[in-house]
Amino acid sequence: MQVVKTDEERRWLMERTIPRIPTTRMKVLSQMLELIGYGDASLWTAIALNLHDYQYNGPDPDMAPSKYESKEEAAYDATKLISGIIKYVEAIKPRIKWSEELENALKALRGLGVKSN
Repeated sequence: MQVVKTDEERRWLMERTIPRIPTTRMKVLSQMLELIGYGDASLWTAIALNLHDYQYNGPDPDMAPSKYESKEEAAYDATKLISGIIKYVEAIKPRIKWSEELENALKALRGLGVKSN
């Protein structure tokens, strides 16, 4: 795995790579993000990728193409993911350039009725 060593590499990662990365490379990117201080990025990415598979395959009682046997199992993980996103955004909000657009997106997440723990 490639390690980010300089501020220039970190900037490139945040501004160029993250917005354009295909799902097949998200796991390694999340690991790189953890190495530069972004908490549990690989854990949240794993849940997001499982939900992505579910989006295309639906529930699967045999659990072959989808990791979820039922809609309720997927909803549980979706709720956990959203609450994790809310918690993370609230933690970094003071450290980033915050805009009205970001505030509206955060309000929309909160409006889903999910509470961050």
